[in-house]
Amino acid sequence: MDDAASPPRQPSALRRSSLATGGGGGGGGGSAFSMTTISHHFFGGASSDEDHEFYVDIIENMQEDYGMFVWPSSIILAEYVWQQRLRFSGSTVVELGAGTSLPGLVAAKVGANVVLTDKSEDKEVMKNMRSICNLNKVNCKILGITWGEWDDPIFDLHPSIVLGADVFYDSTDFDDLFSTVAFLLQRSPGAVFITTYHNRSGHHLIEFLMVKWGLKCSKILDGFSFMPLCKASSLQGNIQLVEIELDTRQSK
Repeated sequence: MDDAASPPRQPSALRRSSLATGGGGGGGGGSAFSMTTISHHFFGGASSDEDHEFYVDIIENMQEDYGMFVWPSSIILAEYVWQQRLRFSGSTVVELGAGTSLPGLVAAKVGANVVLTDKSEDKEVMKNMRSICNLNKVNCKILGITWGEWDDPIFDLHPSIVLGADVFYDSTDFDDLFSTVAFLLQRSPGAVFITTYHNRSGHHLIEFLMVKWGLKCSKILDGFSFMPLCKASSLQGNIQLVEIELDTRQSK
């Protein structure tokens, strides 16, 4: 595993505010405080505190599950959503494995109807998603979805765009993820899955599973190729952005 296994470095195009949250004295000997912060992510203008069109606040906790802080792939996907804002405005968006939900929140800010999803058993992550939506005053629907399982909520989803930031993290989840993506795209003709991920050793498995589930890559970009310098300079890793759609040739 590469540097993505550690919390991301802080881009210069955002601010962080600390939140001192006590855990009580207790007798457990653990730390009484959690590493909770609010990061402020800027979009438009110079993408800075002084010059921006809007910002998104994210509640992060560096001591909790990896769904509780913002990964570099999420920052890159959120910037892509901003730069493609006319495409997203008025669309129906589902973010898979949303965690701190930065790309989905940017989509909501530019006028998309957004559903944020993550594993329902990750109670702290789901609670944090609701808190972040309230903090940013956006009206996103939040659903618990397990990839590869066909619970009732997934049948109500008809997205035109599916988002996923660093969802290719654990290769044991890849097949279930692709089955879920294929299901959502099949229910919405013309829909697309847009994802950013660290280019790790699982890339041949990704190609194999795309073929298995009747999908194809329609666009691939170096994740840093469209990033403002003020954001890119503090991010690390070999990150790609890929757009995936149904391979209609396989259905003929």
